[in-house]
Amino acid sequence: MSAVPAVVEQPRPFGYVVGDIVEQRVLLQADPTDLPRAGRVGVWFDRRMPSISQDAQGRRWLVVDYQLINAPQGLTTVNMPAWELATKSGQTLSIPQWPLSVGPLTGRTVIAQGGLQALRADRPAPIVPTEPIARQIEIWTGAFALTLLIWIAWLAWRNWRDARDRPFARAAREMRGVGDDAPQAWQALHRAFDRTAGRVVQTATLVSLFERARYLEPLRPRIEEFFRCSADYFFGSGASSLSVHALCNDLRRVERRYHP
Repeated sequence: MSAVPAVVEQPRPFGYVVGDIVEQRVLLQADPTDLPRAGRVGVWFDRRMPSISQDAQGRRWLVVDYQLINAPQGLTTVNMPAWELATKSGQTLSIPQWPLSVGPLTGRTVIAQGGLQALRADRPAPIVPTEPIARQIEIWTGAFALTLLIWIAWLAWRNWRDARDRPFARAAREMRGVGDDAPQAWQALHRAFDRTAGRVVQTATLVSLFERARYLEPLRPRIEEFFRCSADYFFGSGASSLSVHALCNDLRRVERRYHP
């Protein structure tokens, strides 16, 4: 019985180099009587052990893999061998030869031969749309900047509030518009010393003030003078040449340096 053409899925005809494996698939209508032998086939190919697979439609295919075992000097057309497959139904399937374009391992500019295409250039990387990414970056950068600005503003407001509530800063506000000879000015400064020391401060307890607020040590002579003059102001002649405003301003500057 003469051979009939087989239904064959051939590999792509271009773009191969030495070491590549190409797959040839033959549709089986009946079981083969024998499978083609593995081994070298001609100059260019080494046939691997064939196998039978089944596709999603239930059709059975004979899968034959060939490995290219030679490298040409330039682009060359080689032919996968023609062969025949005998089946148990008595039918012989004819598999025709199939041309492949094989290129050298180096060099990309080649000329097509025999109507086959030359080696194709590397496929370019897919273009990723960057607009959504840039938009997300802008949104999150703006959110971060706003958060940072709010945090800095809160920190500045807290420091400003704390600075206003410092004992001598508060005393300076209470003394505003009041003269040095007014009892309110002297009393405001006394309250500032009491808040700084955490207790009522008198001449006899000045040591506790300097133990708790060592940063006032440089102004110690003037502070001691204030308490002496205060005793004379409230319990003596009622007059003093001491400027409580000047002393309070100096105390506030020292306080601000120690508590920025």
